[in-house]
Amino acid sequence: MPALTHDCHVHLVGNGGAGSGCWLRLDGLWHRVLARAMVSEAGLRVQADHRDFDEEYERSIVAMLAGSGLDRALLLAQDEVYHDDGRRADFGSFHVPNDHLFAVCRRNPAFLPAVSIHPGRPGAMEELERCLSLGARALKLLPNCQNVDCSLPQYRPFWEKMAASGLPLLSHTGGELTVPVFNRALEDPRILRRPLELGMKVIAAHGASSSIPWSRGHFRELLAMMDEFPRLHADTSALNSPVRSAVLRDILACRHRDRFLHGSDHPVPVGAVWPWLRGVIPAEARRAAAAEPNPLARDRMLKQAAGFEEGHFTRLAEVLRPL
Repeated sequence: MPALTHDCHVHLVGNGGAGSGCWLRLDGLWHRVLARAMVSEAGLRVQADHRDFDEEYERSIVAMLAGSGLDRALLLAQDEVYHDDGRRADFGSFHVPNDHLFAVCRRNPAFLPAVSIHPGRPGAMEELERCLSLGARALKLLPNCQNVDCSLPQYRPFWEKMAASGLPLLSHTGGELTVPVFNRALEDPRILRRPLELGMKVIAAHGASSSIPWSRGHFRELLAMMDEFPRLHADTSALNSPVRSAVLRDILACRHRDRFLHGSDHPVPVGAVWPWLRGVIPAEARRAAAAEPNPLARDRMLKQAAGFEEGHFTRLAEVLRPL
């Protein structure tokens, strides 16, 4: 039986208008412009402030995955932001509670739940236990945006529980422009050392690439960490975008290419022109991908045209928590 193909990085988004518990804050012109671009990318029939947005977004991602040529997708929750002492911070642009994530995944079994739990929040260990009992397959965090310093000693029991249960951490690495950044120092993949030392499986999202033209990103640091820790993987989410696409050539040529996993970062827009401009794909592949209206399918097509092998799309099954 052929191995199942996966997208390891699809965001669940909602505004809570119908009682999902989600919230969405679009403060400032930049985030409003980004929100409109993402609504367009997702092919939604309503805007982000509409009462039916959550239902419409779910309908959209279900249809997109079905037409993407992929079998499964890891769907991501988004916890709130907390200070190191456990106080909730009034910060961030969106929140997706784990209960809403599980509800969507129950209705749509092709989606696999990646919960989000800040390890410093009150009751974090209890929430981790609950999510494990409900079938969590991974845990997603954005350390630089959610303020998660993985080296803090009070987080050690949380990482140890994740390691013992086989629950991998999907962690943002590199720069960030789509959501507000709380602590830019926490974008470096070297902050993941403590969880890795404790035996956790970790996926460094975006390959530690830069999202800002004047920043080099942290790809070299990521490769050095991968030399040291065989349980460290990375994903190629959002790499068909203007700035992050600069790292595509490096990944394709690197010594740890077989530890990179396919991900789209939907609803972040997927641009066919960027890998072509960087000489990663030929013009005919750019034209074919640009004509594909489904962004999940478009991202898959671009990765295949760039030369990522079949294992790039199937390898996630080896990393996820087994059930």
